[in-house]
Amino acid sequence: MTPGQAGGEVPERLRSVELRPVWQALHERLSSGHRVSRVRVTGLEAAQQAAVADLLGLDRYPGPAITIDVARLEGALGLDARTVTEAVIGPLDDRRRRHAERRLEREALLGWFAAHPVVVAEPALLALSAVRAGRDLLGQALDVLAALPAAGRPLAAVAADVTGDPHALDEGTRLSALVLKALSILYDVPAPEGAEARRALWERAGVACDALSTTVLVAGLRPSGDEPLARVLRIWDGRPSVITLAQLQDVRELRPAEPDAWVVENPTVLALAHQRFGTSCPPMICTSGWPNSAVIRLLRSLPGVRLHYHGDFDGAGLRIAAYTMAKTGAVPWRMSAGDYLRALADGPASGPAPGQVTDAPWDPGLAPAMRSRGLAVPEERVAERLLDDLAR
Repeated sequence: MTPGQAGGEVPERLRSVELRPVWQALHERLSSGHRVSRVRVTGLEAAQQAAVADLLGLDRYPGPAITIDVARLEGALGLDARTVTEAVIGPLDDRRRRHAERRLEREALLGWFAAHPVVVAEPALLALSAVRAGRDLLGQALDVLAALPAAGRPLAAVAADVTGDPHALDEGTRLSALVLKALSILYDVPAPEGAEARRALWERAGVACDALSTTVLVAGLRPSGDEPLARVLRIWDGRPSVITLAQLQDVRELRPAEPDAWVVENPTVLALAHQRFGTSCPPMICTSGWPNSAVIRLLRSLPGVRLHYHGDFDGAGLRIAAYTMAKTGAVPWRMSAGDYLRALADGPASGPAPGQVTDAPWDPGLAPAMRSRGLAVPEERVAERLLDDLAR
């Protein structure tokens, strides 16, 4: 029989129970997708040893284990070993080909993934085994992340806006689990366990949140116009103020007189600015860590204003900076590798570790510098340098 002959023509004697270990061992080796010249067969009992000896024309039993030369086996059979193996055991796999196909699939998916507009989400979702999620599901997850923070819209409304299905983000769906996992990584918090923790994480992303308790801290903001919020901020004359999401919901835009606004991560920096400048403080907005929907809405309501962002030099700080810049068009402010190294040189030789450091889209050298030094620089440590910029 040639390799192309049908498996049904394999003699019945080769299908015996005693010879089955040989074909099983061959099936496993041939399914690797590599060329096979020898196969190791183990665990042979006496009857199986006798059958193998008879098959190969041996003058004695081979013992419990034998290494069979495939060419010698085919010579004894007068048949193709692959054909016999498939006829007795079943179709062969090709693990080598499947591995190559999965690698190409992964490379294609990650190439598509890297080109998605929600670039800041890449480190988060790469940690979620994107290939297992599938392109359609992953694309929906990225689209949901692009729609967040959600300015207090209910979860069903967000789901309907993004996917067309108001139940797509219901508890227990694969999409909901994927987005919540991404949010937990983006916000650098533990993955939510239980309904209460999941609700809290959705609210942190601006979904179905309380419009009165979601706030943003500002100073030096004196916008023109007759809208109630603009008038209130002018009455406060640049003093530090808390703006709620409810106050921003009807605001289309705020127009400060100044062309620039300065965005910081930590309230201490804003407080120090008020101490130094008083009511002459330039426009400042504080994200207070990860920006909530009130922060994003305010920053997006400042048309024509150049937004300058500074935050902590640590892993979470870089992710917050990337997220804020991607969502608002802000530009980095003293957030380069040189600024980081200068801050280290000016401060103590020890400090907190930076945690997991992901790449900074605005400066390819920043993340490697932080990884090699292994030290974080809190924003408060460079506050005076930042305020010097504002004074100029």
